[in-house]
Amino acid sequence: MKAFGFLSFGHYAAKGYDARAMLQQAVVLAHGADQLGVNGAYFRVHHFARQAASPMPLLSAIAAVTDRIEVGTGVIDMRYENPLQLAEEAGALDLLSDGRVALGVSRGSPEPALRGWEAFGYTGSSDPRGADIARPKFEQFMRAVRGETVVDADPRQFGPGQRLRVEPHSPDLARHIWWGAGTRETAEWAAHQGVNLMSSTLLTEATGQAFGDLQAEQIDRYREAWRSAGHDWTPRVSVSRSIVPVVTDEDRELIGMGLGGGASDQVGVIDGFRSTFGKTYTGEPHELVEALKQDAAVMTADTLMITIPAQLGVAYNLHLLESFATHVAPELGWQPNDRGPVEGYPLA
Repeated sequence: MKAFGFLSFGHYAAKGYDARAMLQQAVVLAHGADQLGVNGAYFRVHHFARQAASPMPLLSAIAAVTDRIEVGTGVIDMRYENPLQLAEEAGALDLLSDGRVALGVSRGSPEPALRGWEAFGYTGSSDPRGADIARPKFEQFMRAVRGETVVDADPRQFGPGQRLRVEPHSPDLARHIWWGAGTRETAEWAAHQGVNLMSSTLLTEATGQAFGDLQAEQIDRYREAWRSAGHDWTPRVSVSRSIVPVVTDEDRELIGMGLGGGASDQVGVIDGFRSTFGKTYTGEPHELVEALKQDAAVMTADTLMITIPAQLGVAYNLHLLESFATHVAPELGWQPNDRGPVEGYPLA
């Protein structure tokens, strides 16, 4: 592990927070995290839910008030997106933030709305989960991100036979795109697509292996597929974990009230698949260091995303991040954001 950031679900249905408060607090939290040396501010994207939805305004606002922290998503649901409009917005965000973007996209997870993407105007899917429209959209998005021409130019303005690309174009944006993968096969597919890997908070597989070991195998297969594909740059890999360092009486009280969540991996069914959910890490800092060192996926990924309890507000979440940065992360290999942009581990 080289870097860590926070992953916010952006709930605003608790403790009287409304949508305005949630969004404004997200900006304040990211600014504070930037000052602590935290490497990333990442946000879940869900539609028709009391959470963060369209991420670009929020990420742009954060980029405007921070200096070094990476801004991104985990993940944008491609079923709901216009690929070329998303490429325009992502290009502008990457340029405005001086390349501090880590944009996670995927087919998307289950949403509150039944086939909600159809309400956005994207019809024609014969798959109940919409996967048959998500990947083609992603491929069109990546062509635009890479600067390929996507439309014929008006010959009255440009002459015959000319084509146009999406603007604004950010030359480095393609290296700032991540695919959120929930299986080993999907991770291999992402490698062949030439994008970074954002390994999900749950895997839609259950083999009997510990979550960290199953995820580490996914990462190994991704990197092997990347080498086989012959890409000319080094990708990044992230994993997500719920982690609560216990350093104050308030921490102990909140753990007693259930903040810690599950202390062991869980297996259940999500979106029709038997799935493995990772456990929550709680404990004194020295206990967390030893436990996380035994988590194969955490130690092989370059970036760790810590899911934060958004309902508890800015002050507590900054305390949580500061506790991890002070007492835990340095023992795992952390490099604060003033050391420069995060780079992936070299491939053997």
